[in-house]
Amino acid sequence: MALMLNSEERAELEARLRSRTIRVEAARRARVILMLADGDSYSTIEAALPCYRDYINRWRRRFLATRLAGLESRHYSQPPSVLTPAMEARILAKTRHAPPDGSTHWSTRKLGRLLAINHNHVAKAWRRAGLQPHRFERYMASDDPDFETKAADVIGLYLHPPQHAAVFAVDEKTAIQALDRRDPVLPLSPGRAERHGFEYFRHGTLSLFAALNTGTGEVLGQTVPRHTSAAFVAFLGDIVASQPKQREIHVIADNLSTHKTQAVRTFLAEHPRVRIHFTPTYSSWLNQVELWFAKIERDLLARGIFTSVQDLARRIRKYIRHYNKAPKPIRWSYRDPAHRIGSTSVNTGH
Repeated sequence: MALMLNSEERAELEARLRSRTIRVEAARRARVILMLADGDSYSTIEAALPCYRDYINRWRRRFLATRLAGLESRHYSQPPSVLTPAMEARILAKTRHAPPDGSTHWSTRKLGRLLAINHNHVAKAWRRAGLQPHRFERYMASDDPDFETKAADVIGLYLHPPQHAAVFAVDEKTAIQALDRRDPVLPLSPGRAERHGFEYFRHGTLSLFAALNTGTGEVLGQTVPRHTSAAFVAFLGDIVASQPKQREIHVIADNLSTHKTQAVRTFLAEHPRVRIHFTPTYSSWLNQVELWFAKIERDLLARGIFTSVQDLARRIRKYIRHYNKAPKPIRWSYRDPAHRIGSTSVNTGH
């Protein structure tokens, strides 16, 4: 038997069907009642919505019992929570303590479960505070009692080098592996990165001495089987030979033991126009050649495929030759640390 609707009830149900703001479920219930009022069979309604016979019976009974009020939901969802200042303070305070499960850091869901709040609130609080628990950084503090004096000496060579003198940032990159892949390299193609096989041959290693001319950006390089004091002294001789006679030469180097042997002291005594400036301990980042080492690592060594140690040395020499065709000095700026912490900045120009 068809339901009987008065004009007001039919108008309200039809308005719910046309509404674009009403919940989908509310519009669905209105359609069930209208189809029943129009005399449609249960089978027709089941196919049109679609739904089950129990669903139709449920809302028919409720409508007959309390009319339009019976079509309202009896159980409402939990009202949306709000990230209050107190909740945000709890999140930030808990984030700075280790999780109780023994893990090293929090995730948004893990902390949300512990505080019984939505994980999106945790993410929002972290974003506002600039917290990223999944990340960490390493640092090394220099224990050199003369850190400021040595750092000022090195930075002074970058900013105000002596007139008519050459300044070289010198270091060695040790144990560079000549790796050759067992499987063919699959080249770059649209939508696919270059792919290397997992297995490789290790043909051996070599070390690279490099001297970066801080004034011109040019690099003087020499590959050697092993980095020894004798090899370092020989490389110092190459630096001297590359410069005009009587030119004063300043070499910036770190505190590696091979840089401070008797052989090095003897070389310096025989070449009084050469002076070595040592960076503070654990502060080789002050040496500009480290930036160039990072560049050759990205450009050549990290993905290079080398058939032998000799092939590796040849490729390194080729890279240096091409680099020196258009060298760029590193622009080093420095601000008084009394005005700003972490005031040293570097622009490689690359």
